[in-house]
Amino acid sequence: MEPMPSRRIMTRGMLLLIVTMTWLVAGDADAGGKKQEERLFNLQKLEMFVDNLPHIPTLHGFHSVNGVLKPKSLHIGMFFKKWKFHRDLPATPVFAYGTSKRKATVPGPTIEAVYGIDTYVTWRNHLPSTHILPWDPTISPAIPKHGGIPTVVHLHGGIHEPTSDGNADSWFTAGFKETGSKWTKKNTHYVNKQQPGNMWYHDHAAGLTRVNLLAGLLGAYILRHKSVESPLRLPTGREFDRPLVIFDRSFRKDGSIYMNATGNNPSIHPQWQPEYFGDAIIVNGKAWPRLTVRRRKYRFRIINASNARFFRFFFSNGLEFIVVGSDSAYLSKPVRAKTVLLAPSEIIDVVVDFSKSKSKTAILANNAPYPYPSGDPVTEENSKVMKFKIKNKSEDDTSTIPKKLIEYAPAHISTSARTRYIAMFEYVSSADEPTHLYINGLPYSAPVTETPKIGTSEVWEVINLTEDNHPLHIHLGLFKVLEQTALVKTEEFTDCMTKRNDAVKCNINKYAIGNKTAVTAHERGWKNVFKMMPGHVTKILVRFSYIHSNDSYSFDATQKPGYVYHCHILDHEDNMMMRPFAMVK
Repeated sequence: MEPMPSRRIMTRGMLLLIVTMTWLVAGDADAGGKKQEERLFNLQKLEMFVDNLPHIPTLHGFHSVNGVLKPKSLHIGMFFKKWKFHRDLPATPVFAYGTSKRKATVPGPTIEAVYGIDTYVTWRNHLPSTHILPWDPTISPAIPKHGGIPTVVHLHGGIHEPTSDGNADSWFTAGFKETGSKWTKKNTHYVNKQQPGNMWYHDHAAGLTRVNLLAGLLGAYILRHKSVESPLRLPTGREFDRPLVIFDRSFRKDGSIYMNATGNNPSIHPQWQPEYFGDAIIVNGKAWPRLTVRRRKYRFRIINASNARFFRFFFSNGLEFIVVGSDSAYLSKPVRAKTVLLAPSEIIDVVVDFSKSKSKTAILANNAPYPYPSGDPVTEENSKVMKFKIKNKSEDDTSTIPKKLIEYAPAHISTSARTRYIAMFEYVSSADEPTHLYINGLPYSAPVTETPKIGTSEVWEVINLTEDNHPLHIHLGLFKVLEQTALVKTEEFTDCMTKRNDAVKCNINKYAIGNKTAVTAHERGWKNVFKMMPGHVTKILVRFSYIHSNDSYSFDATQKPGYVYHCHILDHEDNMMMRPFAMVK
């Protein structure tokens, strides 16, 4: 497919930015004539499993007054500082979340909230005037007129008002000096009235999400509901219930984060590349850490916070994962699995019983090709995640694996208000290199075309016409995956869709008749992200209401700026693979 023609009005500011980017590209050689690639840190020189797995600091989104829990206001800043990702790697310049520069961490502090208790957060931008990573002005990023780094925070998986959702155009610079076109207020309000589970917060600024997250702007968020969760008797406490925030990075010899400054189509996009991959695997801020564990059950809330890397996790000694939750919701019953595949932004909530281990160590490993599913095989570096050192002595363990977890509303297709077709397109240059990606043939800036009604469910048939697996994330809504069907005569159907951009007029039912792929058992619950297989139609039922009760939203979901849905490969999201939608009553 050839890229759609487009005409841009070149402002002086944009021209200056392109000159700056040209300098970055031209500056790819140092004074000695060496390319950046030659200045990469040789990760083979870093010994694995020498740093202990850090405990991420915790912030409570509530406080207690005479034993009664009350709403709390948090002030969390974004700071420029240096961070040690490995014992033998020079300190790395990063952007980090925290209540102060000294306390800021990568990942940021884990926010723990309680069901029914509001949490308010004022996110403050203390970042410098220029970015620590190269970025591309040709993919319509947020560009302030007077300098500074645009940021805005999205609580991924949260069900809350549009003005607190972190819209890509609701960005702000340091001191709120400049704000985006859809910015509304300084204080975000998380109502915490949804089902208990795991979320994460991260930057969401237009065209800059990939570089802001790469710099370190991400953290975990846990919503607890004691009366619902305590009877499950899953592992609890700081030692036995831990988030694992996992992502990949590469580094230069000076310790700084490496990101290629030259695009794959430099005459079109000076810096943008379709995916970022790093070879060092970072867990809770350390490269290939280690954790000494007892012979008992542990709970790990695993977040794939990578820009583009999929992980297919497994244990080197054959231990199994007992999956209790997927994304932000519990499953109805535990599912045992030897491997779990996690796309960027997906969360899996697992219990691991180390008393079952026949060895004294276990490596959490990865064998997912990159890009997924048909890219390069893993290397020695990116195939290892972390090491568990298992104590010899057995001990009593009062935690359990219940036969049943939490049963939520069923997904009945008969209750859907309508069916929508969501088509994923990739456009390439004459050199067959990707230039941009659209959903339904439209850029992010095009007017809203999806207007779901509050309290209803809809069937979305997601048609992936590309060669990549795209993790689709829907803000506000939760969905169940019903069916995955391969397309036949794919080129013929893609040609029609490219010309007409209408699944019905292109007779989708004539082409969506190939082999069906069963939905993996632990992915049959309610999700907010799912992996859309290339050359397939994935049918999902999206619910625009709570799944744990019949209560209406406690906020006005019809407010501007509305919500979005997008691919969560950040390099795709930043280059137009995102669309807005507006809720109606």
